[in-house]
Amino acid sequence: MRVFSAPVEPLIERGVRVTKMIDVTGTCHCGAISIAALVEDTRMIACHCSDCQQFSGAPFRAVVIAIGDHVQLTGTPREYAKTADSGNIRLQGFCGECGTQLYAADQDKTTFNIRTGWLDQRHELVPKVHIFGSSSPRWLADIADHNWLTAGPCSAPFTPSSDV
Repeated sequence: MRVFSAPVEPLIERGVRVTKMIDVTGTCHCGAISIAALVEDTRMIACHCSDCQQFSGAPFRAVVIAIGDHVQLTGTPREYAKTADSGNIRLQGFCGECGTQLYAADQDKTTFNIRTGWLDQRHELVPKVHIFGSSSPRWLADIADHNWLTAGPCSAPFTPSSDV
């Protein structure tokens, strides 16, 4: 699989380069679909909108935004076309075999919101901003204070860490 290393114009803010480019790769749960993409480290978000909650079955979805020309998919994702509140059509890509959520994209696939859960680098892809916070479940505010376990229900206690 090709990993991208072509130069990309960095995001410039107040005259300072604030972007690091990261090659990401991933495979869906069953292995039918894989990805290689080049992403900007500043374009990682957690979306708490009610649509993301409903599609994912989770309180939010972590995504990294990529330019369409920097995304290479192998395999054939299934897509569901959703009309956003804005009126824009958003393609929701997923594996038709195992159901892994892969991305959302505009109709022309010029921009992909890649779901970070299926990426090999998911631990490095920390959201820089949370959007649609007004839809976020209230219990997320103190989640670090809840009981955590290393694995299943009978496993040892675990303390979340910000170490990557």
